[in-house]
Amino acid sequence: MTKQSQQSKCYAAALKMLMRREHSKLELRQKLNLKDFDDAVINDSISLLAEQKYQSDERFSEAFILMRFNQGKGPVKISMELKSRGISKFDLTLFNWFELAKDVKYKKFGDSKSLDYKEKARQKRFLQSRGFGFDEINQAF
Repeated sequence: MTKQSQQSKCYAAALKMLMRREHSKLELRQKLNLKDFDDAVINDSISLLAEQKYQSDERFSEAFILMRFNQGKGPVKISMELKSRGISKFDLTLFNWFELAKDVKYKKFGDSKSLDYKEKARQKRFLQSRGFGFDEINQAF
């Protein structure tokens, strides 16, 4: 296969992925690697897509944060997931994490005022597993 045809196949494959949902550069690179494209061809394709504004890590991170926020995930978990997807710069300050922690707690456990120590600890562990920090967790109680 010529370099030109491999380049256009790689570009088309990446564009198809981006049509389904936003992807980070790292995600695209990993998926295209699985399709056995050369690294140089992958890098050229991703650069071209970014130039044409089809791929944007910033847009990806905004969409990803919103999706995870709506799923009731906390800032600790979201930031870890973004970093694992190759995103190092993102803004989590636009969301009210304290309010979300309260909502998630209420949705899962209802309106429970008088809790014994064991039950309170169980609920706090749940919120922690959802990715909330200690400040948000304590504020939820």
